[in-house]
Formats: sequence, structure tokens, C-alpha cells
Amino acid sequence: MYATNHVPVIDLSQSTTGCCTLINPSEWDEQTFNFDNKLFATATVRSFLHVPLNMGSVMKKAQAKISAAGATVDDFLILSEEVSPWKSQQYLAVSKDVPGLDSVRLTGTYMTKVFEGPYKDAKAWHADLMNYVTVQGEQALNSYFFYTTCPKCAKTYGKNYVVGFAKIA
Repeated sequence: MYATNHVPVIDLSQSTTGCCTLINPSEWDEQTFNFDNKLFATATVRSFLHVPLNMGSVMKKAQAKISAAGATVDDFLILSEEVSPWKSQQYLAVSKDVPGLDSVRLTGTYMTKVFEGPYKDAKAWHADLMNYVTVQGEQALNSYFFYTTCPKCAKTYGKNYVVGFAKIA
């Protein structure tokens, strides 16, 4: 189990793309993380049948507001929650409140599972995450996904690691 409010370190200096870096899946797979009022700035992405339409522009605007506030994306952690087929909520772990972005604090215990493959497999990943939680004798209250690389970097690396987070009861 990881310490409260921390996840494994992502070393951006290891990036060969100048953008995203690959995570070490073993540090994230089948782990338990505890968040106690962990601060996140939120941003909403429009979707069409769960396919994001404006992810790039939303993330650029959010990052600009985060930088202008003198904040950072804490642990480089961005959780995505599918709200409906038409939108998703992005939770960017931040070092402090960011004017112009809504804030939320997440508290709870989260179990994780790492997946690798194309984004179109997200429905199967969700089912696998829920099954994993159930097999562990827990009940999932909510789920989020941490897409560790952008599509461009995933193509370059030939790997697309995605970490499923299930908040448990």
C-alpha cells in the first residue's frame, strides 16, 4: 500500500518524445493507494459515444491556467471519469488551487489495475477492473482511468499503458 496522497514517481526525464514517458507497470498494477483530501483541478471534455472530441484543447487550456497560477500537476496524475457517452471529467492532481478551474478533493482507498492496448478496449478494461475489485472481496464505488501517454506517444513507444483506479467502499 502506498502512502497517503502519493503514487509512484513518473520520471519525465526518461521521455524520448519530449512529451509523455512510459510508466513502470509493476509499480501501478494491483496496488492500493490512499487519498486524503488530495487536491484535483477539474476540466470537462466533450465526447461522442465516449470518444473525446476536444481533449487536446481542454488539456492545453487547463495546463495554461495551472502554470499561470504557479501550480504544478502533482505526481503527473490525471484521472479521467466517464460521466456519460457525451462527456468525461478530467481530474488533474495539482499542488494548489487554480483560479479558473473548479477544484475537488478526493478521499478514499483506490485499487488499481494496469492495462495495455488501444483505447477502444476501455469497456473491457472497466469490466476487468470491476472483476479484480470483486475478486479481492471489495466493492467498487466509482472508477477512473489514468491514460499515461497521449495517442502520439503511445504510437511512438508501441505501448499504451492505462491505469484503472477503482474507489472502494
